[in-house]
Amino acid sequence: MADDDSNRIVRLLCRPSHLHKGSDPGIHCWLIGSPFLPPLTIVSILRCINTTPSSSSPDLHKESNDLKTLIPKGFELIGALASGDDTSARAAIDATRELRKLMYGEGMGEDQLLIGGVESLDSGEVRFFVCETGNVSSGIERVSSVIQEENPEKFVWENGCLLRCELPIKLPIYYPLKNPTDVEKAYKQATEAVIAKLKDPQAVYMLETLSKTSSDQPPPSIVRGVQLDFHTDFSKTKHLVEGDAGYDASSLSCSYFSIYSKTAFSIENADTIQVSVLFNSLGPSSASAAPTAEYFPVMEEARLIVKDIKLDVLCYASRDLPLRHAVSCLIIPGLIDQLNILQKFMLPSLLAKHPQLKPYHFSPPGVLHPITVFYELSFGETEMKQVEFRRSLHSRLGLPYDRPLLRIANALDFSKLKNSGTVSHQKGSALLRDVHTGIPSSGVIGGAVSLVQGSYEYHHYLQDGFNDSGWGCAYRSLQTIISWFRLQNYSSIEVPSHREIQQALVEIGDKDPSFIGSRDWIGAIELSFVLDKLLGVTCKVINVRSGAELPEKCRELALHFETQSTPVMIGGGVLAYTLLGVDYNDASGDCAFLILDPHYTGTDDLKKIINGGWVGWKKAVDSKGKNFFLHDKFYNLLLPQRPNMV
Repeated sequence: MADDDSNRIVRLLCRPSHLHKGSDPGIHCWLIGSPFLPPLTIVSILRCINTTPSSSSPDLHKESNDLKTLIPKGFELIGALASGDDTSARAAIDATRELRKLMYGEGMGEDQLLIGGVESLDSGEVRFFVCETGNVSSGIERVSSVIQEENPEKFVWENGCLLRCELPIKLPIYYPLKNPTDVEKAYKQATEAVIAKLKDPQAVYMLETLSKTSSDQPPPSIVRGVQLDFHTDFSKTKHLVEGDAGYDASSLSCSYFSIYSKTAFSIENADTIQVSVLFNSLGPSSASAAPTAEYFPVMEEARLIVKDIKLDVLCYASRDLPLRHAVSCLIIPGLIDQLNILQKFMLPSLLAKHPQLKPYHFSPPGVLHPITVFYELSFGETEMKQVEFRRSLHSRLGLPYDRPLLRIANALDFSKLKNSGTVSHQKGSALLRDVHTGIPSSGVIGGAVSLVQGSYEYHHYLQDGFNDSGWGCAYRSLQTIISWFRLQNYSSIEVPSHREIQQALVEIGDKDPSFIGSRDWIGAIELSFVLDKLLGVTCKVINVRSGAELPEKCRELALHFETQSTPVMIGGGVLAYTLLGVDYNDASGDCAFLILDPHYTGTDDLKKIINGGWVGWKKAVDSKGKNFFLHDKFYNLLLPQRPNMV
């Protein structure tokens, strides 16, 4: 290697703790970088989860299929991490080289420096070695130093942006009834026809910004006549614009759509360029012609099926990258890859059933780049095949197994942009959220406060123009609880109406059909039935014979908020409340309850709600000797349990 190779420096953007993944010898992680970032920059670490049956070595074909789907264009495999001694670095680099061939083809990035990381089984120390991609016989060299980037998200997104292209397609597939196996051939031909259109030099692509932060937005840019070059050296992007004549769309770079006055750097705050494929655009014609139609008779009885496919590609690019290269080297290859992935998934069961595969993009915690996941929508999120698939993704990304971080409700939502121009994760209504924030203290001296964790919506009487005054408090408490599960992304269902709650109780056989549309009260038990049916959430129920006994349950309630952290419904007599926390002094027994009252009938004015005491700390007996919880009524407390799921 060259004389200056001794100055090789590995830059870590991921947390150092992510490097310590393996306890057995062999390769256990892949290192991900980007051609738009300095060489030897490790953006993320993905676990190797597929091994060959006969050994512990990686199953490179399975790993290739998985990683090619997950890693968006603009990021790439640059190395591997193994456990063992320094000799394992060579095996890690060789495995990386072979995996790159499967993922990107021969000749892709032959000058790419590959990283072989080695974690000592004894000390846990991690050492890095480098080698050139194309030089199989060259030796490997240990890097001189490792730098931990202090602000990794800024490093990635200050000079980078996202490109997104949605493309709905209808694939018409004809096949003869006498030979239904020809449907696979017909499907492949239909796919190839779409790919040919994408590669057509006459195809037109429109690029525009998604940000709505300013009225002075740059107009859309039209790119046509792109020449595909899958092997562009992106490290030289600053020179790609040299030689372009004039100031037409082909000379513009991604910075044309960039917003530079940023205070936060993340996937959600990244500049996003929307790319649209204009299949029906008209090209220049030398002569006019009358419309014609051709008739092709079918020689035997055939059947037509139409497959609705929605491609959704997300890419990462440098601001310096010309728009035409962004289209030709990122967007078009990304669309083709998704078409091929869908074909592989759908061919085995094309006639038996109709798979509903759809790509979603996620920004899981601890991963600096977005990931793309294909979900089979016909399964449902609680179907075991989907659960196990998500569990494998959590393993791949090093995510905890008790949080639903990769459910559809967590997907990046590019259709809803906030005023700040960021992508919104939450898909909720405009109701007030977290109304307890900033309220006065409880007055318990020396108490320990245990509160609901996460966001919820305040549901109360007369909302949505629906008059439920006098009978709907438990329904409203249930709506608040369901909003918590929705906003924590445990579920993507809409908060149900009173009628939908009643319908659920009828469907499970708890109520007669006449219950639907009535004004009958419901209590904690009915709420538990609905939560189980609609969300798959189990509940714990605490029964007390009198309101005077509720302070005795403060220790148990504090434990609930510390471990489960979900809102609690308190039902007693004809009243229902939502409990958001407790303040409890274990030594004195003094306690207070943070009550969210659904009986409020006014407008959603936060100041009015707080000043009126509709959310606030309540003691069982106040300073005037008045009992908040009635002594002659029994109470049921519904404690929803946070699902332990992915």
